[in-house]
Amino acid sequence: MKKLLQMKNWLTKQIDLPVDVLMDLPRITLVGQVHIYIENHRGLLVFTDKEVRLLLKHGQLLIKGQSFVIKTILPEELLLEGIIEQVTFLENEKKET
Repeated sequence: MKKLLQMKNWLTKQIDLPVDVLMDLPRITLVGQVHIYIENHRGLLVFTDKEVRLLLKHGQLLIKGQSFVIKTILPEELLLEGIIEQVTFLENEKKET
């Protein structure tokens, strides 16, 4: 797994592609405290007016704030509007074998 990650990093640098494209990472664009645009998520897990939780390839993204409204939702994209107070990555728990 580590070699695959190293190879992806090397390939990204060689062909000048954005890291998020090859490594399946989310791209997050925050505009002030009022908009957040998330690309490359795996689905919406929780939505309330104060909390949004999205599934990512390697964990979850937790967004906390107030007055949340989903302006756009597509299979891999989400535009959220409201007062954004906190954005946190929650990693998957690694299972010991």
